[in-house]
Order: sequence, then structure tokens, then C-alpha cells
Amino acid sequence: MALTTVRPQGMGFVTGRRNLIINGAMQVAQRGVGPTAIGTGYYTVDRFKTQKNNDGAFTTEQSTDHPNGAGNSLKWAVTTADSSVAADQYLYMSHFIEAQNLQHLLYGTSSAKSLTLSFWVKSNKTGTYSVVIRKLDSTKYHLVHEYTIDSADTWEKKIITISPTAGSTSFITASAGAIANDNGRGLEIVFNLAWGSTYNGATNNVWSSNTNHYATSNQVNWMDSTSNNFYLTEVQLEVGENASDFEHRSFGEELSLCQRYYEKAARYGESPLSTAQADLVASAGTQGQTTTGEINYGSIFFNTHKRAAPTLTIHDEAATTGKVTRMEYGVAGHNNSAVTNNIISEGHFSGFSGSGNGACGTKFGWQADAEL
Repeated sequence: MALTTVRPQGMGFVTGRRNLIINGAMQVAQRGVGPTAIGTGYYTVDRFKTQKNNDGAFTTEQSTDHPNGAGNSLKWAVTTADSSVAADQYLYMSHFIEAQNLQHLLYGTSSAKSLTLSFWVKSNKTGTYSVVIRKLDSTKYHLVHEYTIDSADTWEKKIITISPTAGSTSFITASAGAIANDNGRGLEIVFNLAWGSTYNGATNNVWSSNTNHYATSNQVNWMDSTSNNFYLTEVQLEVGENASDFEHRSFGEELSLCQRYYEKAARYGESPLSTAQADLVASAGTQGQTTTGEINYGSIFFNTHKRAAPTLTIHDEAATTGKVTRMEYGVAGHNNSAVTNNIISEGHFSGFSGSGNGACGTKFGWQADAEL
């Protein structure tokens, strides 16, 4: 049976910012706590993305089940089983790390540093699972590392050491291993749940450039029963060959880090498409200054500077995306009105509602997505 490489845990005396993972404690769930039926994309817990291509179905949610009895985890649950994953099918979750936050790893040089990945995991389905570390800049390389869930329905801590020369290769320490100093994808941390035979030919703990090998043949098919669940929390990636105690951050700090990649107008805990008045922004002129022409809604400034100019989604009071509500004093609002967003930057956006029903202002909700 393949076992996770385990190193001694830290003694709690390491100081400074260590964890390269954002929201590893699964505290922040701006899009909603779920359970939510999902496909490929970001759902519920921030910064963890579903990658799916199979015949089953499942939900994710922010759970209060936690190894210490107080905290959050990301829970997956199968709702439609896929007992035989086809050769070209898969299911996994990804966490992307911004490239400019990884320069201290010195990848692409002879001084490239080892990393340690630690996390708590629980599932009713025991057996061999795997994680993948993918380097996405320059020449793409990845390393698959197995771990086992030994006891059903029991929280287990896994510690995996990632050497830059695993498998006696020099992929990461050569120039092709460099990570660009920019705001793009630097590393991807992958938690595997199911892979078809096209992709499960990897060798355990060896860096590879084979783009078809993202799991070993020992990887369980977690999708094979509607009884299956999977919980994950306290994910930490840090420099060095030892795992230190999990680095807890305040909710406010974690939320700000997440908002670099995704932010919404709605209050925390409300749906991104909420039509409650407290979850909408509005621009208004003076009573009597009504027009059927264009209305500039002004500038909306983000709480956190975005990684890049985001993809903007706007909705009106009926939750119709791509539209705003045009308002006129003393008259019911007109939903489904056209909108043009002519300035979208890392710090703010602005635009106007096109001509239509008489109005002196607009009202709408918004989401800004700058995910990696």
C-alpha cells in the first residue's frame, strides 16, 4: 500500500507568513455555503475550483465538520454515482497560486527549495488518493504524490514533502523550471478524486512533463457510490521539509486575500444575485431631472485591488444578469435595461445604462471575477 511521505511536525515556533494557500481553513465562502450542485468552476468555498468531466453528479458545501471540533471544512458528496470512470474522464479540485508570490522558491535555479504540503482529510471511502503539484510557467511539469485514507469517517492529517529533484530529475532546478514574476498561474495544487486510464499512468513522487499523467493507477474512484463523501481542511503549503502548525489567519484577513480574486456587491452570507436593497448599489439624479437617454452610474471601487481587470457581472432587481434597473422618482423601477461597462480596471469599474424608459438613476448588483 502506498503511504504518504511523513516528516516531523514543527514545534510551533516558526514565525512570519508561511502558508502559500489562501483560505486553507475554508473560512470564506462568498458565493454561498451550499450544498450546491456543481460542474466546472468555483462554488461555495473560495479559491478551490472544481474540474469535472464525468457522468456522475455531486455537491459541495462549507461544512462545520472539523478535526478540532471548531472550524470549517470543504465537503463533497456524490449524488449520482459513476461506477466506471471512462478513460478520458476525471474529477478533481484545484487551488492556483499567483506566480509572483512564489519567487522565493527559486525554481529554475540550483537553489530551488523543497516544499511541504499538509492537510486534514476525511472520507467514508478508504484507499489510495493523490495530490498533484503542477508548475504552470515555462515548461510545464507536475509531480503526483499518493497518500492513503486509512480509516473510514475519521479525520487524518497528511504531510507530503515535495522535493525539487524528486525522482532524481532536474526539471525544476533547470531554467525550464522557472516561475514567471507576474500575476498569472504559478503553481496548481490538485486534490484528485477520480481519473480515467488515459491520465492515471503517473509514477509516484517523480516530476514529469507527460501531460496525460495526473494520477497513479492506484487512485480510487471516489465517484462510485452515492454514499461517498470527502472533507478537506487546514491545507498548508510552506517552504521546507517539515510541516509547522497550521497558520490561522483572521476572517477579515482571509476575506481580503480572497477578494483579490473575487468580490461581490451583496453582503457576506447573501447570494451574489441577491435583490435585497442592501445588496444593490444605486446612482440617482435630482427629482425632476428624468431622461430617456443614457445615465452614467458613476464609479464603483473594489474593497481589494484585483489580480487583474476582472470579468464583471451585473444584475438588475429581478436578478437578470447583464441588465440594470432604471429608476424614476414616483414610478416603479424598470428592470431588464441595457448596461454598458466602459471602464473596468483592477481598482474600480464604471459605465452607463443605455437609453430606454424614463429614469434619473440606476440600481444593480455586481460580481467581479479575477480568478486565476
